Amino acid sequence: MTIDLTTARAEVLHELREGEKFLLTTHENPDGDALGSLVAMNEMLQALGKDTVMFLSAEEFPLPHEYRDLPLGDLSQSLPEDAEERTIVFLDCGNLDRMPVSFLGRDAAHIVNIDHHHDNTRFGTANLVVDGASCTAEILWGLLPDLGVELTLEIAEALYVGLVTDTGKFQYENTTPDSHRMAAELLECGVDVHSIFRRLYENVPFAKLELLGRVLTRVERYDGGRLTLSYLLRSDYEETGAGENFSEGIVDHIRALEGTMVAALVREQLKEGREGVMKVSLRASLDDVDVSVIARKEGGGGHRQAAGFSTTRSLPDLIEFLRREIEAQR
Repeated sequence: MTIDLTTARAEVLHELREGEKFLLTTHENPDGDALGSLVAMNEMLQALGKDTVMFLSAEEFPLPHEYRDLPLGDLSQSLPEDAEERTIVFLDCGNLDRMPVSFLGRDAAHIVNIDHHHDNTRFGTANLVVDGASCTAEILWGLLPDLGVELTLEIAEALYVGLVTDTGKFQYENTTPDSHRMAAELLECGVDVHSIFRRLYENVPFAKLELLGRVLTRVERYDGGRLTLSYLLRSDYEETGAGENFSEGIVDHIRALEGTMVAALVREQLKEGREGVMKVSLRASLDDVDVSVIARKEGGGGHRQAAGFSTTRSLPDLIEFLRREIEAQR
């Protein structure tokens, strides 16, 4: 079925204009696009005089070190008492399967779903899913004129974090001319590119560097490099003093290895009640393999070249599963 983006856009704009109270949230294990879009949408709605609450489950804290400078001081770890009265805005969230969404219980809930994942399940009452956009932040940037919201420096910085992280610093195949047009407008608004780069990619905690060292010593290659994989154990975090969020971005070092088709980083979960659960991050170097297809088979999701899932499979079983699924797409 063809999705009429003009109609979808109009429906979302109507919800944003007419609603008075909003609850904003994003996917589990939030990345730069998720958090940047969350902050930007919060600023946009507040500019319209709306009552907003940003929410993430307490299980998601602490957030990745890279995003410590985003203005997330008002991010709530508990639902407001009037959550059921608010329009719910999901940002950068492809599906609700692994989200804490008990607050969606009422039949008349207004749910706005703004996303760019090609496998989005369109779970909202209003859905703006633009799979040709490089990031969800790009979609929000496009909504600014229609909402009559001025592009302030605060909004521009949040949108730039989403843009630069989801395009891999403008290196991934999802980078488009619109990505660069957006970047140009954000820079014209006053975004300090070097400062944001330093915040996101430098000033790395030593414990994160130690985790990276352990990952690199464990790299294994299968099927001539079609799969390149490494892993982190609970003991690695304990011995280095690293938080689980310190593993953000490490999988990209594996993908950079010559000849790699799919890179995988497997890590044991540290959260209470998650013993025996492995988090798997997948990255594809080429468009030949859609790693989101693999992730969905284990209840996860993502993009063609970046996806993830959780599993209780043993490491040997997981490796064989990944090898089979990669081979099936050749």
